[in-house]
Amino acid sequence: MADKSSKQPENVPGKYYVDQTCVPCNDCIKEAPSLMQYNADESHIFFKKQPTTPAEEKQAKAAMAMCPVDAIGDDGE
Repeated sequence: MADKSSKQPENVPGKYYVDQTCVPCNDCIKEAPSLMQYNADESHIFFKKQPTTPAEEKQAKAAMAMCPVDAIGDDGE
């Protein structure tokens, strides 16, 4: 389960976030390319945008469900 006390610093504020256990496997970006991106050195992924539509919410949930290390959370602020 993702830990909101160890969020990646690039995450935009909001409900969804990626924590520091991320191993950039690319699966979540395939699910939510408009919401997520790699950091500058591609060592992790973060939320560049929070979902604002039902379709984007579905993408964020799909990305969270497929994360192999449970680094995506939905209890952020």
